[in-house]
Amino acid sequence: MIRRLQKKFIIIAVLSVFIVLLILIGTINIINYRNMVTEADSTLEILAAYKGYFPMKFRNMFRTDPQGWEGTGSLGHRSMTAELPYQTRYFTAFFNSDGKLYHINMENIASIDGSGAITLAQKTFETGKVKGFAGDYRFSRCSIDDEYMLIFLNIHRETETVRSFLLASAAISFVGLLAVTLLLTVLSGRIVKPIADSYEKQKQFITDAGHELKTPITIINADADVLETEIEQNEWLDDIRKQTGRLASLTSDLIYLSKMAEDGSGLTTTDFSISDLVSGTVQSFQAVALSQEKTLASEIQPGLMMTGDEKSIGKLVSILLDNACKYSPEGGKISAGLERTGKTLLLTVFNTAEGIMPGSADMLFERFYRADSSRNSESGGFGLGLAVAKAVTEAHKGKIHAFSEDGASLTVKAEFPAQ
Repeated sequence: MIRRLQKKFIIIAVLSVFIVLLILIGTINIINYRNMVTEADSTLEILAAYKGYFPMKFRNMFRTDPQGWEGTGSLGHRSMTAELPYQTRYFTAFFNSDGKLYHINMENIASIDGSGAITLAQKTFETGKVKGFAGDYRFSRCSIDDEYMLIFLNIHRETETVRSFLLASAAISFVGLLAVTLLLTVLSGRIVKPIADSYEKQKQFITDAGHELKTPITIINADADVLETEIEQNEWLDDIRKQTGRLASLTSDLIYLSKMAEDGSGLTTTDFSISDLVSGTVQSFQAVALSQEKTLASEIQPGLMMTGDEKSIGKLVSILLDNACKYSPEGGKISAGLERTGKTLLLTVFNTAEGIMPGSADMLFERFYRADSSRNSESGGFGLGLAVAKAVTEAHKGKIHAFSEDGASLTVKAEFPAQ
Protein backbone atom coordinates (compact mmCIF):
# COMPACT_ATOMS: atom_id res chain seq x y z
CA MET A 1 0.00 0.00 0.00
CA ILE A 2 2.81 2.41 0.89
CA ARG A 3 4.54 1.78 -2.43
CA ARG A 4 1.31 2.41 -4.31
CA LEU A 5 0.78 5.59 -2.28
CA GLN A 6 4.31 6.72 -3.11
CA LYS A 7 3.78 6.04 -6.83
CA LYS A 8 0.45 7.88 -6.80
CA PHE A 9 2.07 10.85 -5.07
CA ILE A 10 4.83 11.01 -7.69
CA ILE A 11 2.38 10.63 -10.58
CA ILE A 12 0.00 13.31 -9.25
CA ALA A 13 2.83 15.73 -8.48
CA VAL A 14 4.51 15.24 -11.88
CA LEU A 15 1.17 15.50 -13.65
CA SER A 16 0.41 18.75 -11.81
CA VAL A 17 3.77 20.23 -12.80
CA PHE A 18 3.23 19.04 -16.38
CA ILE A 19 -0.18 20.72 -16.58
CA VAL A 20 1.21 23.99 -15.17
CA LEU A 21 4.14 23.94 -17.61
CA LEU A 22 1.82 23.07 -20.48
CA ILE A 23 -0.42 26.04 -19.68
CA LEU A 24 2.49 28.45 -19.23
CA ILE A 25 4.51 27.36 -22.25
CA GLY A 26 1.37 27.01 -24.36
CA THR A 27 0.19 30.51 -23.42
CA ILE A 28 3.60 32.08 -24.10
CA ASN A 29 3.90 30.39 -27.49
CA ILE A 30 0.34 31.28 -28.47
CA ILE A 31 1.04 34.92 -27.60
CA ASN A 32 4.31 34.75 -29.53
CA TYR A 33 2.52 33.29 -32.55
CA ARG A 34 -0.29 35.83 -32.39
CA ASN A 35 2.24 38.67 -32.23
CA MET A 36 3.93 37.35 -35.34
CA VAL A 37 0.60 37.14 -37.19
CA THR A 38 -0.47 40.58 -35.98
CA GLU A 39 2.76 42.19 -37.16
CA ALA A 40 2.53 40.44 -40.52
CA ASP A 41 -1.10 41.52 -40.96
CA SER A 42 -0.21 45.10 -40.06
CA THR A 43 2.46 45.13 -42.75
CA LEU A 44 0.03 43.61 -45.26
CA GLU A 45 -2.52 46.25 -44.31
CA ILE A 46 -0.06 49.03 -45.18
CA LEU A 47 0.80 47.40 -48.51
CA ALA A 48 -2.87 46.87 -49.30
CA ALA A 49 -3.67 50.50 -48.52
CA TYR A 50 -1.02 51.67 -51.02
CA LYS A 51 -1.60 49.05 -53.73
CA GLY A 52 1.42 46.89 -52.95
CA TYR A 53 4.02 49.55 -52.13
CA PHE A 54 5.44 51.34 -49.13
CA PRO A 55 4.79 55.05 -49.76
CA MET A 56 7.71 57.49 -49.71
CA LYS A 57 5.99 59.47 -46.97
CA PHE A 58 6.32 56.37 -44.80
CA ARG A 59 10.10 56.63 -44.99
CA ASN A 60 10.13 60.42 -44.63
CA MET A 61 7.78 60.30 -41.67
CA PHE A 62 10.27 58.34 -39.59
CA ARG A 63 13.09 60.69 -40.47
CA THR A 64 11.19 63.63 -38.98
CA ASP A 65 9.13 61.82 -36.33
CA PRO A 66 10.12 58.25 -35.35
CA GLN A 67 6.74 57.83 -33.63
CA GLY A 68 4.78 59.43 -36.44
CA TRP A 69 3.30 56.21 -37.83
CA GLU A 70 1.68 55.43 -34.48
CA GLY A 71 -0.76 58.23 -35.10
CA THR A 72 -2.17 56.84 -38.34
CA GLY A 73 -4.98 54.83 -36.75
CA SER A 74 -5.33 51.11 -37.38
CA LEU A 75 -2.31 51.04 -39.68
CA GLY A 76 0.09 51.85 -36.86
CA HIS A 77 2.05 49.17 -35.02
CA ARG A 78 4.70 49.32 -32.33
CA SER A 79 7.23 47.24 -34.35
CA MET A 80 7.11 49.47 -37.43
CA THR A 81 10.23 51.53 -38.02
CA ALA A 82 11.85 53.35 -40.91
CA GLU A 83 13.69 50.11 -41.77
CA LEU A 84 10.47 48.19 -42.39
CA PRO A 85 10.33 48.78 -46.18
CA TYR A 86 13.90 47.49 -46.52
CA GLN A 87 13.36 44.46 -44.28
CA THR A 88 10.10 43.30 -45.81
CA ARG A 89 10.27 40.59 -48.47
CA TYR A 90 7.06 40.29 -50.50
CA PHE A 91 5.52 40.01 -53.94
CA THR A 92 2.14 40.99 -55.34
CA ALA A 93 -0.14 39.31 -57.87
CA PHE A 94 -2.91 41.09 -59.79
CA PHE A 95 -6.05 39.43 -61.16
CA ASN A 96 -8.72 40.91 -63.41
CA SER A 97 -12.44 40.72 -62.77
CA ASP A 98 -12.55 37.29 -64.46
CA GLY A 99 -9.98 35.90 -62.05
CA LYS A 100 -7.17 35.77 -64.58
CA LEU A 101 -3.64 36.51 -63.38
CA TYR A 102 -2.20 39.26 -65.54
CA HIS A 103 0.73 40.72 -63.56
CA ILE A 104 3.17 39.82 -60.80
CA ASN A 105 5.50 42.28 -59.09
CA MET A 106 8.60 40.52 -57.72
CA GLU A 107 10.84 43.54 -57.14
CA ASN A 108 11.03 42.96 -53.39
CA ILE A 109 11.69 39.22 -53.14
CA ALA A 110 14.33 36.71 -54.20
CA SER A 111 13.23 33.57 -52.34
CA ILE A 112 10.88 32.42 -55.11
CA ASP A 113 11.10 32.42 -58.90
CA GLY A 114 8.50 33.61 -61.37
CA SER A 115 6.90 30.23 -62.11
CA GLY A 116 6.71 29.41 -58.42
CA ALA A 117 5.11 32.76 -57.67
CA ILE A 118 2.54 32.29 -60.46
CA THR A 119 1.62 28.80 -59.25
CA LEU A 120 1.34 29.93 -55.64
CA ALA A 121 -0.75 32.99 -56.56
CA GLN A 122 -3.18 31.02 -58.73
CA LYS A 123 -3.69 28.26 -56.13
CA THR A 124 -4.21 30.81 -53.38
CA PHE A 125 -6.67 32.86 -55.43
CA GLU A 126 -8.73 29.75 -56.22
CA THR A 127 -9.25 29.09 -52.52
CA GLY A 128 -11.21 32.34 -52.22
CA LYS A 129 -9.66 33.11 -48.84
CA VAL A 130 -9.14 36.74 -47.90
CA LYS A 131 -6.28 36.12 -45.49
CA GLY A 132 -4.18 33.16 -44.41
CA PHE A 133 -0.96 31.19 -44.84
CA ALA A 134 0.55 29.71 -47.98
CA GLY A 135 3.73 27.89 -47.04
CA ASP A 136 6.22 30.43 -45.68
CA TYR A 137 3.99 33.28 -46.79
CA ARG A 138 1.26 35.26 -45.11
CA PHE A 139 -1.13 36.52 -47.76
CA SER A 140 -3.87 39.10 -47.98
CA ARG A 141 -6.46 39.60 -50.71
CA CYS A 142 -7.97 43.00 -51.45
CA SER A 143 -10.07 44.61 -54.17
CA ILE A 144 -8.86 47.43 -56.40
CA ASP A 145 -11.76 48.78 -58.42
CA ASP A 146 -13.02 45.70 -60.31
CA GLU A 147 -9.77 43.80 -59.92
CA TYR A 148 -8.04 41.88 -57.16
CA MET A 149 -4.60 42.04 -55.61
CA LEU A 150 -2.91 39.29 -53.62
CA ILE A 151 0.02 40.27 -51.41
CA PHE A 152 2.40 37.51 -50.27
CA LEU A 153 4.61 38.42 -47.32
CA ASN A 154 7.60 36.16 -46.69
CA ILE A 155 7.63 35.35 -42.98
CA HIS A 156 10.01 32.41 -43.11
CA ARG A 157 12.42 34.04 -40.66
CA GLU A 158 9.62 34.91 -38.25
CA THR A 159 8.07 31.43 -38.38
CA GLU A 160 11.48 29.85 -37.82
CA THR A 161 11.94 32.09 -34.78
CA VAL A 162 8.54 31.07 -33.40
CA ARG A 163 9.28 27.41 -34.13
CA SER A 164 12.70 27.59 -32.52
CA PHE A 165 11.24 29.23 -29.43
CA LEU A 166 8.56 26.53 -29.26
CA LEU A 167 11.12 23.72 -29.50
CA ALA A 168 13.47 25.40 -27.00
CA SER A 169 10.68 26.01 -24.47
CA ALA A 170 9.42 22.43 -24.90
CA ALA A 171 12.95 21.03 -24.41
CA ILE A 172 13.55 23.17 -21.33
CA SER A 173 10.16 22.16 -19.92
CA PHE A 174 10.94 18.48 -20.55
CA VAL A 175 14.30 18.75 -18.78
CA GLY A 176 12.63 20.60 -15.91
CA LEU A 177 9.88 17.98 -15.69
CA LEU A 178 12.48 15.21 -15.70
CA ALA A 179 14.40 16.95 -12.92
CA VAL A 180 11.22 17.32 -10.86
CA THR A 181 10.44 13.64 -11.40
CA LEU A 182 13.91 12.60 -10.22
CA LEU A 183 13.71 14.87 -7.17
CA LEU A 184 10.27 13.54 -6.27
CA THR A 185 11.45 9.96 -6.69
CA VAL A 186 14.33 10.63 -4.30
CA LEU A 187 12.36 12.70 -1.78
CA SER A 188 9.01 10.89 -1.89
CA GLY A 189 10.33 8.26 0.49
CA ARG A 190 10.85 10.92 3.14
CA ILE A 191 7.47 12.48 2.41
CA VAL A 192 5.51 9.25 2.92
CA LYS A 193 7.73 7.99 5.77
CA PRO A 194 5.40 9.24 8.54
CA ILE A 195 2.48 7.49 6.83
CA ALA A 196 4.56 4.34 6.38
CA ASP A 197 5.58 4.38 10.04
CA SER A 198 1.96 4.88 11.12
CA TYR A 199 0.81 2.07 8.84
CA GLU A 200 3.47 -0.31 10.16
CA LYS A 201 2.51 0.52 13.75
CA GLN A 202 -1.13 -0.10 12.91
CA LYS A 203 -0.28 -3.48 11.38
CA GLN A 204 1.85 -4.40 14.38
CA PHE A 205 -0.90 -3.37 16.80
CA ILE A 206 -3.53 -5.43 14.98
CA THR A 207 -1.25 -8.46 14.88
CA ASP A 208 -0.29 -8.19 18.55
CA ALA A 209 -3.84 -7.50 19.66
CA GLY A 210 -5.12 -10.42 17.59
CA HIS A 211 -2.65 -12.82 19.16
CA GLU A 212 -3.45 -11.50 22.62
CA LEU A 213 -7.18 -11.99 22.02
CA LYS A 214 -6.76 -15.61 20.97
CA THR A 215 -5.84 -16.73 24.48
CA PRO A 216 -8.91 -15.32 26.32
CA ILE A 217 -11.20 -16.52 23.53
CA THR A 218 -9.80 -20.03 23.90
CA ILE A 219 -10.19 -19.87 27.69
CA ILE A 220 -13.79 -18.64 27.43
CA ASN A 221 -14.67 -21.51 25.10
CA ALA A 222 -12.98 -23.98 27.44
CA ASP A 223 -14.85 -22.53 30.42
CA ALA A 224 -18.11 -22.83 28.50
CA ASP A 225 -17.37 -26.51 27.85
CA VAL A 226 -16.68 -27.07 31.56
CA LEU A 227 -19.88 -25.28 32.56
CA GLU A 228 -21.85 -27.41 30.10
CA THR A 229 -20.70 -30.58 31.89
CA GLU A 230 -21.88 -29.16 35.22
CA ILE A 231 -25.11 -27.36 34.35
CA GLU A 232 -25.92 -28.99 31.01
CA GLN A 233 -26.44 -27.15 27.73
CA ASN A 234 -28.54 -23.99 27.73
CA GLU A 235 -29.15 -20.89 25.63
CA TRP A 236 -26.64 -18.79 27.56
CA LEU A 237 -23.77 -21.17 26.83
CA ASP A 238 -24.83 -21.31 23.18
CA ASP A 239 -24.77 -17.53 23.06
CA ILE A 240 -21.29 -17.47 24.62
CA ARG A 241 -20.00 -19.91 22.01
CA LYS A 242 -21.67 -17.94 19.21
CA GLN A 243 -20.17 -14.63 20.29
CA THR A 244 -16.70 -16.06 20.91
CA GLY A 245 -16.90 -17.65 17.47
CA ARG A 246 -17.70 -14.28 15.92
CA LEU A 247 -14.86 -12.66 17.87
CA ALA A 248 -12.45 -15.40 16.77
CA SER A 249 -13.53 -14.88 13.15
CA LEU A 250 -13.05 -11.12 13.45
CA THR A 251 -9.61 -11.60 14.98
CA SER A 252 -8.56 -13.99 12.22
CA ASP A 253 -9.69 -11.57 9.51
CA LEU A 254 -7.86 -8.66 11.11
CA ILE A 255 -4.64 -10.66 11.43
CA TYR A 256 -5.01 -11.85 7.82
CA LEU A 257 -5.40 -8.29 6.61
CA SER A 258 -2.38 -7.10 8.60
CA LYS A 259 -0.23 -9.95 7.30
CA MET A 260 -1.24 -9.51 3.67
CA ALA A 261 2.06 -8.23 2.31
CA GLU A 262 2.29 -5.50 -0.31
CA ASP A 263 2.63 -6.45 -3.98
CA GLY A 264 2.24 -10.15 -3.22
CA SER A 265 5.50 -10.50 -1.28
CA GLY A 266 5.22 -13.13 1.44
CA LEU A 267 2.68 -15.20 -0.52
CA THR A 268 3.39 -18.78 -1.54
CA THR A 269 3.38 -18.47 -5.32
CA THR A 270 2.71 -21.55 -7.44
CA ASP A 271 1.09 -22.42 -10.75
CA PHE A 272 -2.35 -23.92 -10.18
CA SER A 273 -5.60 -24.53 -12.01
CA ILE A 274 -7.91 -21.69 -11.09
CA SER A 275 -10.68 -23.39 -13.07
CA ASP A 276 -10.56 -26.42 -10.76
CA LEU A 277 -10.28 -24.17 -7.68
CA VAL A 278 -13.35 -22.10 -8.56
CA SER A 279 -15.34 -25.19 -9.62
CA GLY A 280 -14.58 -26.94 -6.33
CA THR A 281 -15.47 -23.88 -4.27
CA VAL A 282 -18.76 -23.39 -6.13
CA GLN A 283 -19.59 -27.05 -5.57
CA SER A 284 -19.01 -26.70 -1.83
CA PHE A 285 -21.49 -23.79 -1.69
CA GLN A 286 -24.24 -25.67 -3.54
CA ALA A 287 -25.51 -27.17 -0.27
CA VAL A 288 -25.47 -23.75 1.42
CA ALA A 289 -27.51 -22.19 -1.39
CA LEU A 290 -29.92 -25.13 -1.45
CA SER A 291 -30.52 -24.90 2.30
CA GLN A 292 -31.41 -21.23 1.88
CA GLU A 293 -33.70 -22.01 -1.07
CA LYS A 294 -31.46 -20.12 -3.50
CA THR A 295 -30.09 -21.18 -6.87
CA LEU A 296 -26.36 -21.23 -7.54
CA ALA A 297 -25.20 -21.53 -11.16
CA SER A 298 -21.73 -21.40 -12.65
CA GLU A 299 -20.07 -20.94 -16.01
CA ILE A 300 -16.37 -21.71 -15.71
CA GLN A 301 -13.98 -21.91 -18.63
CA PRO A 302 -11.93 -25.09 -18.16
CA GLY A 303 -8.17 -25.40 -18.22
CA LEU A 304 -7.32 -21.90 -16.98
CA MET A 305 -4.05 -21.63 -15.06
CA MET A 306 -2.86 -18.92 -12.70
CA THR A 307 0.34 -18.03 -10.86
CA GLY A 308 -0.30 -17.02 -7.27
CA ASP A 309 -1.14 -18.17 -3.77
CA GLU A 310 -3.74 -20.91 -4.25
CA LYS A 311 -4.91 -20.76 -0.64
CA SER A 312 -5.47 -16.98 -0.78
CA ILE A 313 -7.34 -17.19 -4.11
CA GLY A 314 -9.51 -19.94 -2.65
CA LYS A 315 -10.27 -17.67 0.30
CA LEU A 316 -11.20 -14.88 -2.13
CA VAL A 317 -13.66 -17.09 -4.04
CA SER A 318 -15.17 -18.36 -0.76
CA ILE A 319 -15.63 -14.80 0.52
CA LEU A 320 -17.41 -13.68 -2.65
CA LEU A 321 -19.72 -16.71 -2.72
CA ASP A 322 -20.40 -16.48 1.02
CA ASN A 323 -21.22 -12.79 0.65
CA ALA A 324 -23.56 -13.57 -2.26
CA CYS A 325 -25.35 -16.29 -0.25
CA LYS A 326 -25.70 -14.10 2.84
CA TYR A 327 -27.11 -11.03 1.16
CA SER A 328 -29.28 -12.44 -1.60
CA PRO A 329 -32.98 -12.60 -0.65
CA GLU A 330 -34.92 -15.81 -0.17
CA GLY A 331 -35.37 -17.51 -3.52
CA GLY A 332 -32.56 -15.37 -4.95
CA LYS A 333 -30.20 -16.23 -7.79
CA ILE A 334 -26.44 -16.55 -7.50
CA SER A 335 -23.96 -17.21 -10.29
CA ALA A 336 -20.19 -17.52 -10.57
CA GLY A 337 -18.19 -17.16 -13.77
CA LEU A 338 -14.56 -17.51 -14.80
CA GLU A 339 -13.13 -16.72 -18.21
CA ARG A 340 -10.03 -15.48 -19.94
CA THR A 341 -10.28 -12.23 -21.91
CA GLY A 342 -7.00 -11.42 -23.65
CA LYS A 343 -4.30 -11.32 -20.99
CA THR A 344 -6.77 -11.16 -18.10
CA LEU A 345 -8.51 -13.76 -15.97
CA LEU A 346 -11.98 -12.50 -15.07
CA LEU A 347 -13.78 -13.90 -12.01
CA THR A 348 -17.40 -12.76 -11.71
CA VAL A 349 -19.85 -13.39 -8.87
CA PHE A 350 -23.45 -12.20 -9.27
CA ASN A 351 -26.35 -12.25 -6.84
CA THR A 352 -29.76 -10.70 -6.60
CA ALA A 353 -29.92 -8.17 -3.78
CA GLU A 354 -32.12 -5.58 -2.12
CA GLY A 355 -31.42 -1.95 -1.31
CA ILE A 356 -28.43 -1.58 -3.65
CA MET A 357 -27.96 1.78 -5.34
CA PRO A 358 -27.39 1.49 -9.12
CA GLY A 359 -23.87 2.25 -10.27
CA SER A 360 -20.51 1.69 -8.61
CA ALA A 361 -20.53 -0.07 -5.24
CA ASP A 362 -16.78 -0.08 -4.55
CA MET A 363 -17.38 1.36 -1.08
CA LEU A 364 -18.30 -2.21 -0.07
CA PHE A 365 -14.58 -3.03 -0.06
CA GLU A 366 -13.88 -0.56 2.75
CA ARG A 367 -13.14 -2.12 6.12
CA PHE A 368 -16.17 -2.38 8.42
CA TYR A 369 -18.43 -0.83 5.79
CA ARG A 370 -22.05 -1.93 6.18
CA ALA A 371 -24.58 -1.27 3.47
CA ASP A 372 -27.31 -2.51 5.79
CA SER A 373 -26.31 -2.66 9.45
CA SER A 374 -29.34 -4.71 10.47
CA ARG A 375 -28.63 -7.44 7.92
CA ASN A 376 -24.97 -7.49 8.91
CA SER A 377 -25.83 -8.09 12.52
CA GLU A 378 -28.22 -10.86 11.57
CA SER A 379 -25.72 -12.57 9.31
CA GLY A 380 -22.87 -12.21 11.75
CA GLY A 381 -20.75 -10.11 9.43
CA PHE A 382 -18.34 -7.38 10.45
CA GLY A 383 -17.80 -5.82 7.03
CA LEU A 384 -14.30 -7.29 6.64
CA GLY A 385 -14.96 -10.02 4.08
CA LEU A 386 -14.81 -7.87 0.96
CA ALA A 387 -11.90 -5.90 2.44
CA VAL A 388 -10.00 -9.20 2.63
CA ALA A 389 -11.07 -9.99 -0.95
CA LYS A 390 -9.68 -6.65 -2.10
CA ALA A 391 -6.39 -7.24 -0.25
CA VAL A 392 -5.99 -10.68 -1.85
CA THR A 393 -6.75 -9.30 -5.32
CA GLU A 394 -4.33 -6.40 -5.05
CA ALA A 395 -1.62 -8.69 -3.62
CA HIS A 396 -1.90 -10.66 -6.87
CA LYS A 397 -1.59 -7.42 -8.93
CA GLY A 398 -5.26 -7.56 -9.81
CA LYS A 399 -8.28 -5.26 -9.66
CA ILE A 400 -11.68 -5.79 -8.09
CA HIS A 401 -14.87 -3.82 -8.62
CA ALA A 402 -18.48 -4.05 -7.46
CA PHE A 403 -21.47 -2.51 -9.20
CA SER A 404 -25.21 -2.79 -9.59
CA GLU A 405 -26.87 -2.32 -12.97
CA ASP A 406 -30.48 -2.22 -11.80
CA GLY A 407 -30.41 -1.66 -8.03
CA ALA A 408 -31.75 -5.18 -7.51
CA SER A 409 -28.52 -7.12 -7.99
CA LEU A 410 -24.82 -6.97 -7.18
CA THR A 411 -21.95 -8.00 -9.43
CA VAL A 412 -18.36 -8.33 -8.22
CA LYS A 413 -15.60 -8.67 -10.82
CA ALA A 414 -12.01 -9.58 -9.96
CA GLU A 415 -9.36 -9.36 -12.66
CA PHE A 416 -5.98 -11.12 -12.54
CA PRO A 417 -3.04 -11.27 -14.95
CA ALA A 418 -3.25 -14.45 -17.00
CA GLN A 419 -0.30 -16.73 -17.72
